[in-house]
Formats: sequence, structure tokens, C-alpha cells
Amino acid sequence: MTHPTGAPTARRIDGWSRCLLSMSLVVTALFANVGYAQLEITVRGGTERAIPIAVVPLQGNNAGDPVDVSRIVSNNLERSGLFDPLPREDMLEKPATPEDLSLRNWRTLGVEYVVFGQLRANNVVRFHLVDVFKGERLMAYDMPAPRQVEQLRYTAHDVSDLVFEGITGNQGVFNTRIAYVTSTGAGDNQRFRLTVADADGYNPRVLVRSNEPIMSPAWSPDARQLAYVGYANGRSAIYTIDIASGDRRRVISEPGINGSPAWSPDGSKLAITLSYEENPDIYVLDLNSGQKRRLTTHWGIDTEAAWSPDGERLVFTSDRGGAPQIYRISASGGSPERLTFDGRQNLRASYAPNGEKLVLVHQSDRGYQIALYDLQRDAILPLTDGRLDESPSFAPNGQLVIYATKGASGTELATVTVDARVRQNLRQAGNVREPVWSPFLDAR
Repeated sequence: MTHPTGAPTARRIDGWSRCLLSMSLVVTALFANVGYAQLEITVRGGTERAIPIAVVPLQGNNAGDPVDVSRIVSNNLERSGLFDPLPREDMLEKPATPEDLSLRNWRTLGVEYVVFGQLRANNVVRFHLVDVFKGERLMAYDMPAPRQVEQLRYTAHDVSDLVFEGITGNQGVFNTRIAYVTSTGAGDNQRFRLTVADADGYNPRVLVRSNEPIMSPAWSPDARQLAYVGYANGRSAIYTIDIASGDRRRVISEPGINGSPAWSPDGSKLAITLSYEENPDIYVLDLNSGQKRRLTTHWGIDTEAAWSPDGERLVFTSDRGGAPQIYRISASGGSPERLTFDGRQNLRASYAPNGEKLVLVHQSDRGYQIALYDLQRDAILPLTDGRLDESPSFAPNGQLVIYATKGASGTELATVTVDARVRQNLRQAGNVREPVWSPFLDAR
């Protein structure tokens, strides 16, 4: 298998049997840049419990090169909230090969892991991961050569994912993407854009531009499409768009509300909110046949459905009890079960990848915060302390949540680790909201 850039996939250089089959999805040049600066990321908190690691500058990756691979790897690991990278100026040595490495130097600095290597001919990245205190080499890879040097960013994300998994045992999310909606202007001059970007905020691409609102983007399970709500002449519709080709399809536009699309785990259906029959209720739309099946029937407002990872259940927001709370229903229908009781309101829930928790918006006396709901313990754990946090979405490894929050210059994106220890702000000009994290883009 080959990388979409045409480069071969990673090869372990010490003969280990398992190799990374990376399929980083590179959005084609069909889409223009947003025209804004990249998302500016600020990390807050968490270093007191983070793992000390050193990411040594690659030999051959010189100052002034278009892409600093080691810097990207270091930044990725820091943003995960689990690692505390050593500043380059504090390094006692900069090894390129295992023979150059002095474990004593790194033990003196209290570093637990070292990543080092070379940028070789044709932009091949050779890197090693060493456990300093055990004195063991955990990993050694040759990473593929991209056709264009700028695409070394994706190689750096691949390296980050491998290092993250090699140490934590959990898959990294550095080569995934985020989608979000931006708006600028006001009144008749307001403009909306549906945008995708790398998980670190780089390479934003506009998929859809509109003078009318764009809402509720949702990734397909294979990360090749987005579903979203758009408007034409004041009437809502649900669309899907192919990320690579830009092909757009209107899948439904009934009178009244057409909202909150959510893909089924097998990608064949959307759970949606429609109001054309009576009140807003949850429906399941078969994308192949176009047939729809009503799942809820109630005088209240039922909306914001999300599938369980096994496709057997859905959670949704309903005010049938007097205020918005989270309910659960079988995908085949039946009587909904109320899940949340703690707090004035709970809304916009979605499942963790392992199905054990929900992330949701929780209203307390302090306002609206992002929180986790533990399905086994029936307990809510606040993750944020803002007064107007909204639209949470799990990273595909379940260890981070992206959401929108009120910032100094408008609505901006932020992430938080699921232990609430590390938060990041992702700022950009204009209002940025409704973020959703893509599924994994690689296959093994």
C-alpha cells in the first residue's frame, strides 16, 4: 500500500514485523485556502504530570528548511497533554544514530524517552525511540518520502503517532483532521464557511462558502465525506460533500427543520431531526434508498442524535421532561430512556469511541461547560470552566475533546484532555464554531 502522496509506507529498519500502513488524506488543491492565518494554538496546564521526553532535531533537517520535522513532533506530543518536551537549548547532545547516544546525558536531565534520527536522501525520515532508563530501543523506522517537501508535515504527524502509540499503547491522532464553521461580518454582510484543517490547525481548506448559515458538520466513518445543514433562500437542507472531489449532494429538504445529521457507524444512514410531520423528532435516513424511518414521536423537541459505536443505540437531546436532557433509544425504535438528571440542562451528547462515556454540554449555575457522562457510574465530570462552551467532539482515540468557547475576540476552538488537566485554545480571525474531529485517516 502507498501513501496518497505516492510515497511508500513506513518500514521498520530493524526487521520488526509490523509496519505502519499510513493513508493520510491530503485534500486536493481543488479547494482554496481560507485566507485567514493558521489556527493559533496555546497550551495551558498539565506539565507537572507529563512524561519528560526529548525530540532531537533531525540530522539533515536544517534551520530554514520549509518543514522542521522534529519541531512538529515535539509540538504534537506537548499538545496531547501527556508529554513535556525538553527545550532544544537544554539538550546536552544531539545524536543522529544509536551509536551517538549517551544515556547518561539524558538520565542526568531526567528525560525518560528520546526521539532522534536523520532526514536522509529523498526526504526519508529515519527515527529511533529509546527508553532512557531501561536503555532499550523501542522503535526504529524509515518513514516514506513525500513528493513535495511541504508534505513532510504529514510524515512528521506519522512519526508523532508512532511515538505516541509506542509509549502509551494508544493510537495517536496527529494525522487526523478537524472540520469547523467560520463566520465573518454581520447582518446582510455575514459570510459562512465550512472548513477542514489538520488536527494541529495547519492547512485550512474551505469546502463550502455561503451567505446563509452552515450548521452541524459531521464526518462520515471513513473520513471521506461531511454531512452538514445548509440553507438556500431561507430553507434548510441536509447535504453531504466529498472531501477530495468537492461533489455535493442534497440528501433531504423537507418543509420545516432539517437538522443535526449524524452518520451511522457503517456509513449507510444518517440520524436527522425533521419537523415536517409534527414536532421536531428523530428520523433515520437510508442514504442509498432515500427512505426515512421515524424513531421518536413526542410533542417535545427531539434533536441532536448520535449513534453508539456498535450502531445499536442512539442518544439525543429532548425537552420532553421540561428542560433539555439526554435520552437513549434503541436504533430499532421503542421507548426512550432518560439518562441525565444532574444539572439544569444537558445537551449535544455523543459517544466516546469505546462507548463507555458521553461528552456533552452541561448547564450548571456557572453557565454551560463541557462535561463527560459516565454511562456505568451515572456520573457527570466537568471538563471546562467557561460560561458558554458548546459543540464538543471526541478525538478518535477518546483522549481529547474539541469544542467551541467564548474568547476575547469571538467564538474560538479549544481542546481539553479527558482528565481535564490540559487545555488548548485555537484562535483564528472571526468566529469559529461547531468543531468536529475526524475519524482516523490511516489503515493498518
